[in-house]
Amino acid sequence: MNWRTIIYVVLLVSLTVAKALPRTSRDVEGKPSIGQRFSQLHENNFKAIALIMFAQYVPGGTFGRAAGMAERVTALARSCAAAARDSPDCLKPLTRIFFDTICQEKNLPGIADCCAKEDPERNDCFLSLKNFSQGFTPPLESPDAEAACKNYSQHQQPSIGYFTYEVSRMHPFLPAPTILSVALRYEAMMKRCCGGAEGPSQHPEECFQTQAPKVVKPVREDALRQEHACGILKKFGERTLKALKLTQISQKFPKADFVTVHKLVMDVADMHKDCCRGDTLDCMQDREDILHYVCSNQHILSSKIQQCCEQPLLQRSECIIHVENDDKPADLSPHVREFIEDKGLCERFAQEKDTHLARFLYEYSRRHPEFSAQMLLRIGKGYEDLLQECCRPGAPSGCHSRGEEELRKHIYETESVMRTSCDIYNEKGDYYFQNELLMSFTKKMPQLTSAELIKFTKEMTTIGSKCCQLGQDKLLPCAEENLDLVLGEICRRHLADPINPGVCRCCSSSYAFRRPCIGKLEVDESYVPLALTPGLFAFHGDLCTTEEGKLQHRKQEMLINLLKYKPQISPEQLGSITAAFSAMREQCCGEANPEACFLKEGPELIKRSEKMLLA
Repeated sequence: MNWRTIIYVVLLVSLTVAKALPRTSRDVEGKPSIGQRFSQLHENNFKAIALIMFAQYVPGGTFGRAAGMAERVTALARSCAAAARDSPDCLKPLTRIFFDTICQEKNLPGIADCCAKEDPERNDCFLSLKNFSQGFTPPLESPDAEAACKNYSQHQQPSIGYFTYEVSRMHPFLPAPTILSVALRYEAMMKRCCGGAEGPSQHPEECFQTQAPKVVKPVREDALRQEHACGILKKFGERTLKALKLTQISQKFPKADFVTVHKLVMDVADMHKDCCRGDTLDCMQDREDILHYVCSNQHILSSKIQQCCEQPLLQRSECIIHVENDDKPADLSPHVREFIEDKGLCERFAQEKDTHLARFLYEYSRRHPEFSAQMLLRIGKGYEDLLQECCRPGAPSGCHSRGEEELRKHIYETESVMRTSCDIYNEKGDYYFQNELLMSFTKKMPQLTSAELIKFTKEMTTIGSKCCQLGQDKLLPCAEENLDLVLGEICRRHLADPINPGVCRCCSSSYAFRRPCIGKLEVDESYVPLALTPGLFAFHGDLCTTEEGKLQHRKQEMLINLLKYKPQISPEQLGSITAAFSAMREQCCGEANPEACFLKEGPELIKRSEKMLLA
């Protein structure tokens, strides 16, 4: 199986084919049969997409078994396209054929419950197996140079297919075009770092250190965005996802009229529904349709996307997502007073509630690119609450005038939180800012593991380093929208394995208010603190390491354990214990046998600390 050829052909052909497939054939006549899909995509393209689908739906399988299932489905598709199109197997929906193939495979892990169900429940069951991304395993994120180059030189084609399989397995919501694109970047990295007959362009180890992050980063970011949208759709519904996309598209294209923006919102929401349902082929076609529409209508959308639309198809989507917002129309008034002062306001709200609220959100968002999408949604919810109160019979005169006050409240809360966080970051720097976050989130969510707490707070710290240096006009969108992605990760983690009632409330009640809700959480009173066991605070010679990153990690793990042992610890107590630990470390690391010193002094430090905490 020549996976390199398959990937190249898929990138050059399948996405252009998607543009030629009319949406109406799907909407009116139903989805194409397996034979029609095979004819449209051609064999190599169909086979590559099948591999991706099997990897994403059966993450506990193996490359060999996924490739085997892809071969069998492709053989069926070939026969259906050739002569057997009226066979009952050929008339089945494509998703049913894929799931039947999975369920016919013996001893695949974790699928028995799903295979016992009938469609469409079986489809939903398989989709539920798609958890959040597992991230990259070390061989992919930081390959061992010698082993990787040896394997690539001996098994060049299978290694590309295997990489495609692994990325698909570990990122079950990632669209097929993104996976195929990163497979090509992976191959380019292997060629550059391992070299050919002329040898590598630089030392392989150094090459992988610089090139591997460039391969991994786009995949991780795209996967996170996909899972985030799916999480919103699953938990808060289509209305919330559409409202979020409405604010983002209105900010991106402030010159576009409401009808055009509304069409894009509907198309993007439909795309996410297909992608989140796991319909890989329709997901690909939806994305291509949207890109084609945007680039064909630049004149009414944005003056900033021409360069993006000139890029190859796979780079186009990423470019448009990250391109700066278009300039606001010169004649756009700064206020939207007609939504507060108009006499027919309540009548319009009663007759077309969602359309009226959408128009308000559109008008307000296009005027305020300096606001985060989440804050705009809070403003929209405040406006909705205001109309519900002021449009009821007997509402006091002047009720609508409170709108300005409510607006200022939402703006002040968000600006205050972000400004305070940036002040702390700029004062303390990465490590101590992360420690502040660790203290806060360990108390809010002590049920998370040390690794999870360190991971999430590290991501938040990276947001600080990225956003706190920006001007006021870019701070809020950068900070809150990136923080929202991390909170989405936490909420998906809660969905998979519940954390505590406070997190449940914040992750379930309102998407727009999720960040303020989590910010207000305090010590989890339902948590039973850790018992003081001999292994809870273990001090060893590794504390004397000169590698600052490893030392900081160990200290953060001990900080987390201390907070899980005494969640109500005061800042003064924590400061005293930290100082005593630093003194012990300095003493023991200065001795000839640090391990013996820690074995002696460690228990003494624990006794003194426990006495201090009980005082």
